[in-house]
Amino acid sequence: MTRFLDKNEGQHDHGETTMITRRTCLSLLAAMLAAGSALAANKDEDRKKIRGMVAETLAELYRTQPKAKGAIERSAGYAVFRNFGMKILFAGGGSGSGVAVNTRSKQETFMKMVEVQAGLGFGVKKFRLVWVFEKASDLNSFINSGWEMGAQATLAAQLSGQGAEVFAGALSVSPGVWLYQLTDDGLAAELTAKGTKYYKDDDLN
Repeated sequence: MTRFLDKNEGQHDHGETTMITRRTCLSLLAAMLAAGSALAANKDEDRKKIRGMVAETLAELYRTQPKAKGAIERSAGYAVFRNFGMKILFAGGGSGSGVAVNTRSKQETFMKMVEVQAGLGFGVKKFRLVWVFEKASDLNSFINSGWEMGAQATLAAQLSGQGAEVFAGALSVSPGVWLYQLTDDGLAAELTAKGTKYYKDDDLN
């Protein structure tokens, strides 16, 4: 039997196809928006955790070395990091996160750090670092160009004059750049966070 197609039938099928396509696009768009919102929420949560770590670290630093508060408040900026590292035999490493803050503008730049350890040993180590920059140029260089501290670095607290008064308990990294290292035992008198590299966290900025 020959079936004759109604002239409106093709238009009806085309309309249904268009509706289905439109619904599919809308569903995909909704899914993308939901995924984007979830990702943004996760990033906000990560930033919140880092800010909490910073507040906790600074509070501990000020309890341990009260003069550090004035040094940071008078500085061009500072950066705070928390690291977790593990070492098994000859291989080891660690990673951490933190934020650099311009004390004048209050602008935050979220950053990461990685550490590579060499030599024989076992163990797990945790520490927190507070960088202090007297000059804005050094802060900007730290943020925009990163900072790499070689594994051979042997920084110790060698202070005299005004530095001894203002930056008591800090390690001298370079002229105008200071570093406090907090461990479970308090302030470290010598740097143990060696072979570290600091760079911007593109996901959180």
